[in-house]
Amino acid sequence: MYLLMKRICLLLIIALSLHSCNLLSAAGITSGGQPTKETPDKLTSTTANSAENVDHSAWDALLKKHVNADGMVDYKGFNKDRGALNKYLTQLSSYTPNSDWSVQELLAYYINLYNAYTVDLILNNYPVESIKDIDGAWTRSIVPVGNKKLALGGIENGVLRKMNEPRIHFAINCASMSCPKLLDEAYTAGKINEQLDRATKEFINSDKNEIGKNSVKLSSIFDWYKKDFITTETPTIIDYVNQFSTTKINAGASVSYKNYDWSLNEQ
Repeated sequence: MYLLMKRICLLLIIALSLHSCNLLSAAGITSGGQPTKETPDKLTSTTANSAENVDHSAWDALLKKHVNADGMVDYKGFNKDRGALNKYLTQLSSYTPNSDWSVQELLAYYINLYNAYTVDLILNNYPVESIKDIDGAWTRSIVPVGNKKLALGGIENGVLRKMNEPRIHFAINCASMSCPKLLDEAYTAGKINEQLDRATKEFINSDKNEIGKNSVKLSSIFDWYKKDFITTETPTIIDYVNQFSTTKINAGASVSYKNYDWSLNEQ
C-alpha cells in the first residue's frame, strides 16, 4: 500500500511538472529552440558577418505604403495588399535561423517577424477594437518558423528579451495606442543600431511619457520590463531614460506609470 501511494504521488508530481511546462510555453516564455545571441554593449550595424542576409524589402514597401509618420496603421489598406503580405510572411517562415546568423540579422529578423505577424493577426480578426479581444493573441503558436511554430509572446520573451537588447521594447509593436509606434520601414542588419536608437528616442520623447526634471510619468513598459533596463551602467529607470530623453531627469525625481491604452492603432 505504501509503495502504491508513493507511485501515485510520483505520477502526480510528474503530471504537474508537465502541466507547468506547458503553461510556461503557452505564456510565451520559451524560445522554441530559436537562437538567442547576446547583443554586444556597442552594437554596430552590418551585414558582413552573417551566414544569411534576409531581404526585408517587401515588408519595407508595405510599411511605407500603409503606416504613417505617427506609426498609425491603415489595416484596410494592408488587407487590400494581402497577397504581398502573405508572400513576405511565407518568405520569413521559410528560414530556419541558427547560430551562424549574426546578432544583427537575428534582431532584424525577429523584430520584423513579430511586427508582420501582429499585423496579420489583426487582419485575420478584423474588424477588432483591441488586440486583447483576440483569444490567445500572444500565447497561441501562430508563427511558423522552419518546421516549428512560435507564439508572439515566445518571440518577445523567449527570443528577443534574451538577446540583452532593451531597445527591442520600442521596436516591436503590439497594435495598440500606447505601444511604441510601428516604424514605417523594415528593420535591417545594415541599419539595426540606428533604427533601434531612433525607435527608442522617439518613444521616450513622445506623449507616451510625461517627463519633467523632478517628476516623470512613464509608459507601463518601463514598469513591466523594469529588469531589462536595469544594468550596472543604468542602475535605475531614470538613468536609462536619461540616455535618450531631451529633458534630463534629476536623480531624486518621483516616478509613476501611465495607464496603458490597448485600443487599436488604426488610422
